[in-house]
Amino acid sequence: MHSQVILFDGFDPLDALAPFEVLSAGATASGGLLTVELVSAEGPRDVVSGVGAVSLRASAALDPHRAGLLVVPGAAGRIGNDTAEETEDTIPVLLGRTLNTALPGLLGAAMADPELTVATVCGGSLLLAMAGLLGGRHATTHHLGMDFLDATGAEAVHARVVDDGDVVSAAGLTSGLDLGLHLLERELGPRVAHAVEQLFAHERRGVVWRASGPVPAAF
Repeated sequence: MHSQVILFDGFDPLDALAPFEVLSAGATASGGLLTVELVSAEGPRDVVSGVGAVSLRASAALDPHRAGLLVVPGAAGRIGNDTAEETEDTIPVLLGRTLNTALPGLLGAAMADPELTVATVCGGSLLLAMAGLLGGRHATTHHLGMDFLDATGAEAVHARVVDDGDVVSAAGLTSGLDLGLHLLERELGPRVAHAVEQLFAHERRGVVWRASGPVPAAF
């Protein structure tokens, strides 16, 4: 199985690197059953994040038809609000800027491919929502973006990780670790995921939400 972790201008390094490192450790623990690479819509290039002068190198172009996993991080920057001027370093502006690139089209093609699972961290689900790709799907994001996610037609769920089949989303920044471990357990089994969990000294938090089982009664 192959995993592509997407980089775009203004991306959040922790959103990208947390699942990247977990999946990379899973590749080692599974004896090479998983491969991982950093990609961008434009192909190999140095991609500047939204955190100071931090940049990462994308080694290949995003392939929306390569079976496996596709991980979409959020952006890093100022939160911004309705009354503040939306300057270039706010998260809404950084995410919105991706809509003028090839990325939304590539993500749309990826989500239409039944052999590819698209996973998001933090504002990554907002990026999909802004591109019109999450209508009717269950997803989560950073708690400050839940109302926006719901307003786009997605079914916003207040959970750390939401598994909606071929769309898996995680909440705030550090939840990228939980996302990576869940994907390892789902795709390679609990023993590989447990080995990586021990290596990282990180225990996943909360129940992975799925749209299955009886609907709970109100407390």
